[in-house]
Amino acid sequence: MKLNTIKINIKGMTCDHCATSISKILDADGIVEKNVSYRRNSAEVSYDAEKISAEEITALINDTGQYHVTGSHEENGKEGGSQKHLIIIGGGSAAFAATIEAREQGARVTMINDGLPIGGTCVNVGCVPSKNLIRAAETLHRSKNNPFPGIQTDGTITDFDAVMNQKNTLVQELRQKKYIDIIKDMKDFRLIRGHASVISPTSVEVNDETIEGDNILIATGARPYVPEIEGLHDVPYLTSEEAFELDKLPESIIVLGGRYIALEIAQMFARLGSQVTILQRSARILPNEINDLTESITNYLSKEGINIITGNNFQRVYELEGYILVESKVSNKLRTYKAEKLIVATGRTPNTAKMGLKKVGVETGNNESIIVNENLQTTIPSIYAAGDVLGKNMFVYTAAYEGKLAARNALTDEKVNSDYTVLPWVIFTDPQITGVGLDENQAEAQGMNVETSTINLDQIPRAIAARDTRGFIKLIRNVDTDKLIGARIIAPEGSELIMEVSLAIKYGITVKELVNMFHPYLTMAEGIKLAAITFGKDVKQLSCCAT
Repeated sequence: MKLNTIKINIKGMTCDHCATSISKILDADGIVEKNVSYRRNSAEVSYDAEKISAEEITALINDTGQYHVTGSHEENGKEGGSQKHLIIIGGGSAAFAATIEAREQGARVTMINDGLPIGGTCVNVGCVPSKNLIRAAETLHRSKNNPFPGIQTDGTITDFDAVMNQKNTLVQELRQKKYIDIIKDMKDFRLIRGHASVISPTSVEVNDETIEGDNILIATGARPYVPEIEGLHDVPYLTSEEAFELDKLPESIIVLGGRYIALEIAQMFARLGSQVTILQRSARILPNEINDLTESITNYLSKEGINIITGNNFQRVYELEGYILVESKVSNKLRTYKAEKLIVATGRTPNTAKMGLKKVGVETGNNESIIVNENLQTTIPSIYAAGDVLGKNMFVYTAAYEGKLAARNALTDEKVNSDYTVLPWVIFTDPQITGVGLDENQAEAQGMNVETSTINLDQIPRAIAARDTRGFIKLIRNVDTDKLIGARIIAPEGSELIMEVSLAIKYGITVKELVNMFHPYLTMAEGIKLAAITFGKDVKQLSCCAT
């Protein structure tokens, strides 16, 4: 079989019945698959070129006298068998990584995207805009808080619109270069804009068109989670995504939430000039992290004027005289908080609604996340899922990893298990918070013989010279093997340190080997070596050249 595909523009269709009629006309020997759409006035036909030609297919339509082919585009397939077809629902990082992998495997790809523009959360409303504005706020903050005597600096926001517009320009540029340009001329690729419903283990429906494939990958991402609090839906709250679209800097802001998204947003707006209050349900912010890390970042944020209130039992939210008020019980005492804007940053929930997943047997969890096995395969073997829709490890780099892995597992006989044992993460506050592997509590819960080594930044020459000694580096090792099993770091640009530890864990580099490796003097990376030395020595008693 020599499988080809022809895309045909058709004039004369006036309703869905016309599309059905043309589909029946195309029930000819040699036609393997056809999808006819009245709304797009087009058809896509896969056929065996050894049995029927593109000209003969065109003639079948023109011979009706009612419908006429006004243009066509033919794509040659492969000799020797049918080309596999992967249907991808979603248009973000997981979807794009899967598309690239699928094309490398020789498969045809149909990507169906709804909601956010191409590129998904990261480039449009997540990583890119947030980190850009965080850096802008940091620049302003540092200009007002210069640590060097004899140097006078100052900074003000003269044009908030300009700050936001440069962010918008960056988003548009990256969306174009990293997403749109990649697929615009891609062979055997089709992009459809619309909401897809899964109607069988190998087919979906979108814009009244049924599309058949060999496998389906669900990569629909996640959206901001909004908790059920009385009155919340009656006030003009902002989600963590909408907060980056403000055209005027609010005088005051309440941020609901106390995890990584909430903390990044809170510090960003506080540094830009808003009075910020964080309201968190749990007894402390970042409740899943170790106490010393939580206490440190709480202290640093509080020193910048951010009001952090934990242990909230929210009662109601209401609007009064242009302000939003939040009533909450803290230690059984009723308190009321007031601000110009309310930002809800209480996490994210997977996008799986109205997709028909339960009808075809795809199981989901309590948080609407899709349940998959180690191969990223759902409870229906032909359907895979990747990215934030899985409800965990919601990072752009894990989404890309999962998209690529899912496509490979779907299209080849090789089945590779997903592996998150060495997964670094970063919270882009300032100082940054980052980690990899297990913390000491998690390791001890697994019965490991563990030891920790912590060095404060006031013992690291680079931090001392830069006059910014906020934070610490903590390494966790398995005493029996001398190998690192985790790290927790809070430091300016701490994100740049975590990969050394990640590689050490991944490849079994011992603490002794880390100590004996060259680390350039007056780099923050030297802090990893100093923390490793601290397992056996007190670095306070060592000179710089003795380390």
